[in-house]
Amino acid sequence: MKDSEIIELYFARSEDAITETDKKHGAFCRAMTLGILGNREDSEECVNDTYMRLWELIPPQRPDRFRAFISRIARNIALNMLERMNAKKRGGRYFAAAYDELSESLPSSENVEKSVDDKELSILLDRFLRSFDREKQLIFLKRYWYLRTVPEIAAEMHLGESKVKMSLHRTREKLREYLEKEGVQI
Repeated sequence: MKDSEIIELYFARSEDAITETDKKHGAFCRAMTLGILGNREDSEECVNDTYMRLWELIPPQRPDRFRAFISRIARNIALNMLERMNAKKRGGRYFAAAYDELSESLPSSENVEKSVDDKELSILLDRFLRSFDREKQLIFLKRYWYLRTVPEIAAEMHLGESKVKMSLHRTREKLREYLEKEGVQI
């Protein structure tokens, strides 16, 4: 079933909307939330919460890119759960490590408010990532969006860990330079 047809099911308030969403996007959501939380039960809870949130948001919203819409909701729910659990033992250290790596290349929350709003920053990040080849984009997104560890990325992409680390390092440096050139205070 096409995403547009699934969205119409939400607008019709048909419970089949959730069933069809799960058939088409459930495995993706489970894999992403499992990568963040490291626990299948917590991941499944996040996916169920994602479906509930979709039910609440559609209608009135009509997302243009349904998979991206779902992905953002599931990721935010998983990150909120991780924060609530304060789960150093269950994977929270991966989030902290990824955030620490990236924090030197992004503006602080104080600087964001002064120099650029979230939407503008999102547009700049999107434009920046599109300037790279697919491999570098995937490495960056797997690390900082899906919160995969370097060894996981290396295994998933059949690359050496040192190549992944170097790619991430160079991409962060270029991101910092790019944002500074665009007038964003780091």
